[in-house]
Parts: sequence; structure tokens; C-alpha cells
Amino acid sequence: MLRRPDPARLITAIGRSAARERDERDERTAAWLGVWLGVSFTVAFVTGLISHFMQHPPGWAVWPSRPVGLYRLTQGAHVIGGLVTIPLLLAKLWTVYPRLWQWPPVRSAGHALERALVLPLVGGALFQLVTGLFNIAYFYPFPFFFTAAHYWTAYIVFGALIVHVANEWAKVRGLRPAASRGGPGARPVGPSRRGFLATVAGACGLVGLTTVGETFTPLGGLALLAPRRPGVGPQRLPVNKTAAAAGVTRDQAWRLVVTGDVARELSLSLTELRAMPRHVVRLPITCVEGWSAEATWAGVRLRDVLHAAGVDAGARVRVESLEAGGRYRVSEVDPPHWHDELTLLALELNGAPLSLDHGYPCRLIAPDRPGVLQTKWIARLVVHTS
Repeated sequence: MLRRPDPARLITAIGRSAARERDERDERTAAWLGVWLGVSFTVAFVTGLISHFMQHPPGWAVWPSRPVGLYRLTQGAHVIGGLVTIPLLLAKLWTVYPRLWQWPPVRSAGHALERALVLPLVGGALFQLVTGLFNIAYFYPFPFFFTAAHYWTAYIVFGALIVHVANEWAKVRGLRPAASRGGPGARPVGPSRRGFLATVAGACGLVGLTTVGETFTPLGGLALLAPRRPGVGPQRLPVNKTAAAAGVTRDQAWRLVVTGDVARELSLSLTELRAMPRHVVRLPITCVEGWSAEATWAGVRLRDVLHAAGVDAGARVRVESLEAGGRYRVSEVDPPHWHDELTLLALELNGAPLSLDHGYPCRLIAPDRPGVLQTKWIARLVVHTS
């Protein structure tokens, strides 16, 4: 005789089945987002190291001057990729946050360690993205130096990411469509998961599209979220720090002094500098905040001035600004850059004398260097061989 089904048991069984299916869907969604985040954070880590070592080169590294647009590419990828990561991270956190309230919170010592290791990953990732966003917006409400904090936190985040990937590798390996895995109850990927992932991908694409124009000039008109756009600013070039902010005024008595380990010291007036062979180059200037713009520069080759002073071929040059203070009022130029024919003591920008905000009377422009190292308002070149 057939037993009548118990409605309560049937409802419970259906609920458990739905919960298992939901848990599997959430796990797979979180795993896909994790893969995307792993790729984006790896790109950000590598390009971030490049940026840091270019701004603060260690003694064992000498950065090349070619290809001309290498820093423009790596720093653009770093900043724009970081912005694209924001919706990815938010989607990932939304997917996994119910696990924060699981009970019991800790099932074993290994599980406790696993949960503890997630804290530096999530906390560090949020710190990097939030402070990075503030940095490109030129907003510094925090008391620490952004560059140093961003650099050291990157190691913490990337180390925690490697540990997390090792712990979650089994889930990543199971990202094949459910139907292809076979077995009882196998089902194709549900449309809700696909729709969610498509929405996240669309949000990332939209962020990228509305910021990539800050470094890819043809899309400059779409750079709605970018703090700087190519072609906007004095002499059609953006300015980060004005002469007023730097405390620099137009000085008619200006002279360029070349001193240090030289065969003969030089003191050149602006008229004497302009009398030297003039060269014109087309170079981008790339800011660490992500924007870059190409411009036409004219002036005197740095190597011509140094050769006139009898500088040794292996010497380094410290470029000093009229700016009274600031972390980047001084920059170092290594031999690969000052020997390069594209490196100029620029006197003109886009067919006109430099404006004061762009470094009048004289500024450095060199290939493949961060904008903060393209020193403005140059007053002294100090040569040293050690």
C-alpha cells in the first residue's frame, strides 16, 4: 500500500535541495570573481612595482629611456585597472559576505587560520583601492605618505592573495560548466549567475571606458571619471602643480648653473641657452595618477649642455628646481636618459615659450620617466660620479 507523502517533509527536502543549489551557485560565482580579481591584482602589483622603482630607483637598477611610451602603458594599466577592480571587489564581497555570519564561526584550528588570513587580504585590498582612488582625485585626508603606504601594503595584499589562492585552488579547478562534469543532478550554469557576472563585467567595462581616455588620447572625450584629460590646461597640457602652489615667480635674472664633478662650471642665461642648437621632440608626459598626454617640446639637448661642461659619460645628474620645497623638487637623471637625444632642457611647449605653470624658463622632458621626475623651473644641474 502506498504511503501518502508528508507535505512537511517534502517542503523540507525541496528547501534543502534549493539551498544546496544556491550554495553551489554562490560558490561558483565567488570563484569566478576570485579568478578575475586574482588577475587584476596581479597586474596592479607588477605595474605598481614598476611605478615605484621608477620613482624611487634602488641602487642596483637603472631604468632605460626606451621604449618612449613604456611608463605611459604600465602606469595607465595600473590606475585604470585599479579603478576597474573596484566593482569586481564589491561584487566579490557581496557574494561571500553571508559566510561572515556562519555558525559556528570556527570549525577547527585550520579553519580559524584560514579565516584569519582573509582579513589582511580583504582589509588590504580595500585600503589599496580606497587610498588609490583618493590619490588620483588629489584628496589626501590621511596623515601618512600615500606612496610608501601603498607600496608596502601591496606586498601584504599580494602575499595574502597567494595564500588564499592556494586554499581555494580546488574550487577554481572546478569552474568547468556543471553539465560537462556529469554525475547525478548535474545542471547547466543558471541564467542568474550568468546575468550577475555579465552585470559585473559590464560595470567594469563602463568604468574602464570612462577613464581610459585619460591616457589613450583618441578616447579623451569619454574620460568622464578622469581627474585630468589630454588637451585640457595651459598650452593644451594638464597641470598638477601650479607655479603659485610651488612658490615660484617669474625671475628675469634667472641663470642655469652646471656644477659638481665637471671639467668646467657653466652659468648660462636664458639667451645663451636659446642660442645653443634647438631640437624639437614629440613626447608624452605621464603622471603617477594615471593621466598622460603627448606634446611637442623644443629646447636644448641635456647632453649638449653636459658635454659643454666636460661631464664624464658615466656621471649622474641631480636636477634642482627653483621650487623651495617638496618631495620632488630634485630628481636624478641616469646616463641612459641624459645621453638620449630625446631628453631636453625644454624651453617651449606646443610652439610657444613655456608658461610659468609648465616650468618657465626651463624644465626637463625625457622619455620614459614619471611626470614628477620631469622637473620644472630648473635652476641647477649638479653632476656627480659616485
